[in-house]
Amino acid sequence: MVKVGVIGAGRWGKNHIRTLSKLDCELVGIADINPNTEELAKENNILYFQDFYDMLPFVDAVTVAVPTDKHYDVVKECLIAKKHVLVEKPVTLRAQKTNELVELAEQQKCVFSVGYLYRFNPAVIKLKELLADAGQLQYITTRYVHSTNPPRRDSGAVVNLGVHLIDILNFILDKRPERVYCKTMDLFGNGLEESAMIMLDYDRFYASLEVSSCHPEKARDIWIVAENLKIACDFQEQTIQVYPISVSYDGVNKDEPYSIEIEKSEPLRDELNHFLTIVSHELNGEYTKMVNIGKEEYFTSRVCELALLSAEIKRDLDVMPIDSVQKNGKKIGTPSQENGKKNGSELTPTNGTRQSNGVSSYA
Repeated sequence: MVKVGVIGAGRWGKNHIRTLSKLDCELVGIADINPNTEELAKENNILYFQDFYDMLPFVDAVTVAVPTDKHYDVVKECLIAKKHVLVEKPVTLRAQKTNELVELAEQQKCVFSVGYLYRFNPAVIKLKELLADAGQLQYITTRYVHSTNPPRRDSGAVVNLGVHLIDILNFILDKRPERVYCKTMDLFGNGLEESAMIMLDYDRFYASLEVSSCHPEKARDIWIVAENLKIACDFQEQTIQVYPISVSYDGVNKDEPYSIEIEKSEPLRDELNHFLTIVSHELNGEYTKMVNIGKEEYFTSRVCELALLSAEIKRDLDVMPIDSVQKNGKKIGTPSQENGKKNGSELTPTNGTRQSNGVSSYA
């Protein structure tokens, strides 16, 4: 049985605890710098650690639900200690940093997965199947908007919300955009965008992505307009409506719209169960073909990076390898947001070596 710990006791970390406690694993404990987390640990009859590094000797795997700007440091330490990792999206704020973690996971022979819930949403899975009969794609519009919570302070709408939509498109299309254009709005003057429109060019069709933390509606949905079918999918409600319509200058042919029956599920449960299954295979030395989407996250981070650069320089950009895109002679990104502060305390990984570059300040 996989021994797992949770790093980060915020809203989503608490969801991890709730869900993992019902799955076939040994939930060891939770780590968070906030001492009040000890009460949460007691409620769930698990161990509490103020420093996540102290928890690592007791677990095989961790889920990481700390603020985005702490992801790189926390995940790196876990991988160095040879612990399997599922980290919430986005992995980091820079694609190159994400790629470093992917390579480290491969070197350490560790599972490295990313919390993209929508790959486990039954409506998204069904939507992917429906595209086989939709005909040539013409265009896509999709939204991830809300104002139910204040905007995040560690990342803007493109990185925080847009990654979900980009990953959904990666998953259902099996195709990558060739160009990206983006317009962002920093509504409160704090250097982060609260709303954005992203345009992805796939050559023969395009996709527009609306992301906002200031929209009056809470919506996560998509319209796929194709040659034979027009499909509306609500990710939140897990519903799909299909409109059999074909349009040409010779006329419009249409049949009655119909709904697709979806067996609803809890994507977080399926995602964490999937992660545990992969880890258990690895612990048993078995070969598995199950999807490990750490590598996918590199591309998603890359598109987000280019979207933000596009908004800054006000032009569309080719989606190309990270080394090919430079800004003023330097690679794009915000390294100051990634470096974090080292606390200088000595830490002992399970492989017996000593390190002094651990990170324990997270919330």
